[in-house]
Order: sequence, then structure tokens, then C-alpha cells
Amino acid sequence: MKKFFLRICLIIFLLIILAYVTNITSIPESIILFKGENLQLSTIFGIYLNEDSNKQKAMQTSSTLSNSNIVEKNTITISLFNLIDVKKVEVNTIPKTTVVPLGNSVGLKLYTSGVLVVGMTEIEGQKPYENSGIEEGDIIVEIDEKEVTCTADLINCVNDSNGEDLDVKYVRDGVEYVANIEPIKTEDNEYKLGFWVRDGAAGIGTITYYEPSTQKFAALGHGIIDIDTEDLINISSGELVTAKISSIVKGEEGIPGEIKGSIVNEKKVGNINANTEFGIYGKLDNTSKLNIDINNQLEVASRDEIKEGEAKILLNLENGTREEYKIEITKIYRNNNADNKSMLIKVTDERLLELTGGIIQRNEWSTNNTKWKIYRSSNTCISK
Repeated sequence: MKKFFLRICLIIFLLIILAYVTNITSIPESIILFKGENLQLSTIFGIYLNEDSNKQKAMQTSSTLSNSNIVEKNTITISLFNLIDVKKVEVNTIPKTTVVPLGNSVGLKLYTSGVLVVGMTEIEGQKPYENSGIEEGDIIVEIDEKEVTCTADLINCVNDSNGEDLDVKYVRDGVEYVANIEPIKTEDNEYKLGFWVRDGAAGIGTITYYEPSTQKFAALGHGIIDIDTEDLINISSGELVTAKISSIVKGEEGIPGEIKGSIVNEKKVGNINANTEFGIYGKLDNTSKLNIDINNQLEVASRDEIKEGEAKILLNLENGTREEYKIEITKIYRNNNADNKSMLIKVTDERLLELTGGIIQRNEWSTNNTKWKIYRSSNTCISK
């Protein structure tokens, strides 16, 4: 009986430790708030938040909105029973800004830094890459100190080797490595390393807002992930172009529908400079092509100001025009400071349900008709 009791006590103790570790690790190391917005973190008994007294102001660098505003930086110390400091959290408070809400269907062309390794294959029954250390998701940036910016660069460098060993520089998680690989000659008298690679992606998505004060935009609300590696595509640059919607396939229960479209021969309207887990960001050059009226600016609301109930979304589904559709905000996640999944919405507009069936995706195609990863239309849950 005594051993049983001790075991129960040990299990309870371990569960308590697990609860504290889970709670502490769930608190993000960096948080961005609008001025006037309350910091809301979900903590358990014994976890204390202590604000450092030394505040500092700096040029904003981490926000997805304006880069020109002043940010107030502060540090929160997370402590256990006010005895042991266990974590530091940087809190950046930014001024409110105004944006023009959009909803236009746009085309996105992304170009990677180097070429992305998406797979391996045998060459004449051999695996030249086998002991190189290179894996799917790595980015090849140089071969024998020659820069590799696209697939053509890689092919040319390998063919120019005439079978001699090559020093292949690649990047993984921001760290550079060098591998030595001997190319294999094929029956077509070409030399290959056995890698399947990609140097870019293209497709259709939705532009979320435009910030007139900085000419910046945000799109998608989530990052673009490579279909093979399932990692965010690391881009060096990109272009935002107009898009043409060709058809809508309605969703059914358990089967999301899709929007099909084309970006061939469309007009460039801006540049893309970031692909993040929160979306695509860049700067617009041509607002007229997207029918943006800066008189429709709205102040960005803080999370504290959002209310449950009826609301509207903007969406471009047909004929290049934006339409308002009714939705209902059914739940707000006020303690979620780690990412942008802050609300649950329900589509209530019968017109939108009739057009889409409730849940739709955007079917992505590169300009050479190679199919890419589907970008989902929203990070929120949309349902009938």
C-alpha cells in the first residue's frame, strides 16, 4: 500500500511539473500589441509576470505593418512563485494604423534564394548524393564558388564539371554547409547529382489589406509551404500580379471546393519580400489595377475591440469585382498572442454559400502548368 501511495504521489508530482513546463513554453518569446491593447497571457497558479521598468523606443522592425512608426519595447520576466526567473518575453507596442481592406484575387510569383531540394533519385543505378549530407528542404546556393540562383545555373555548373568532384554549398536552418559530390554521367552524356530541385513557385491567393502610409500589403494570412518538403518556401524575392478567375468548384461535406484561375499574361502590381507563417508581405506599385480606393481606409482594431456577432468580409470571386458577404464571429481567442489565429467565423451569407459551398481553396498553378501546393483561402475556420 505504501509503495502504491508513493507511486501515486510521484505521478501527481510529474503531472504538476509537466503542467508548469507546458504553460511556460506556451508563452511566446516575442509579442506585438497595438497601443492601448491589453497583454493577455494564460498562466497557471505560481506563474508571475513582472514588467521591467526600463522601457525603450526603437524603429519598428518586427511588425508586418508600417516600418516607419516608433515602437515601444518592453520586457516581461516570467517567474515561478516570484522566486525563480524562468523566461524573458519581449513586448513591442506599436501605434495604430489605418488600412484599406481588400479581398482581391491576385497572382503570386515567388523566387527562392538558390534552389530548393525537394527529392532525390538514382542516376544510372547510383546515388551520388548518398553520403553528402544534403536532405530534402536544403537550399543549394553555390557550386564550386559559383552562385546558383535558379535551376539553369545548377544544370550548367554540373554539366561543366565533366564528372569532376564538386563542392556544393547548401543552407539548412540558416546555417551554411559544404558537401563534396561526384556527378554521374547519363546515357544522354549529361552529368547529374540526383537531386530534384525547384527555384520558385506561382499561384493565386487573396490580398488582405493595403496600408496607404507605407504602400505595403499583406496577403493570404498564412505562409506558402512547399508540397514536397512541407516547409515554408524561403524566398529571395517575388512579384504580385493581377489574376483572372476561371471557375469555382463548390465544396461539399468533407470535400473543400476550389477557385481556379490564371496569372499568365497578367500585369505586375507589386513586389513580394517576405513569406512568413502569418502570410505574404510586400509593397504595391500599381494600386489602380486592383481598384483600391484609399478613401475606404479603416483603423486596425485591437483584439480587445473585436466583438462576437455579425460581421462582413470582402471577397473577389467573379468578374473582377469585390463583394461584401455576411459572416458571424462566433468565438474570439483573446489569450492567443503567439499567432494570428484569433477568431472563429461562420459564413452566413446565402449567396456565398451558394457560390462556394462554404469552404473553398485556391488551386495553385505555376506559369509552366506545373501544379503546386494549394493555398487555403483563410486561416480561420469557415463553415456552414
